[in-house]
Amino acid sequence: MGRRVLPGLLVTVAAFADGQGRHHLALDALLAAVPFAAVCAIAAFGAYLDKRHDAVVALQALLWGVVLVLLIVSCEVRSSAIHGVPPLAASSLVACIGIFAIKAFFAVAPHVRRLAALRPAKP
Repeated sequence: MGRRVLPGLLVTVAAFADGQGRHHLALDALLAAVPFAAVCAIAAFGAYLDKRHDAVVALQALLWGVVLVLLIVSCEVRSSAIHGVPPLAASSLVACIGIFAIKAFFAVAPHVRRLAALRPAKP
């Protein structure tokens, strides 16, 4: 579970660093997130190969791949920027945060369904 949370945490740190004007720290956080996201993408693809019939597993694998591409794009654009954050880098960072929100929704949805099915016992 920790390896899946770390890229999202590093992307969040990068967003806060950008908000504070510390763009080099944001780049460092995004560069650190790339290998963790790559491992997650490979693991998710392996899970997809094991469970091809599960649409949620397929969606998770696809979203990890998109996150990885967006992180690489953001890092590349930021590394060549002279001042500030280029719009493409900021957009890809926001898209990563949005994808992590979608991933969190699909990860929590089965647990919410189970909680909704619980009924209190009769006294």
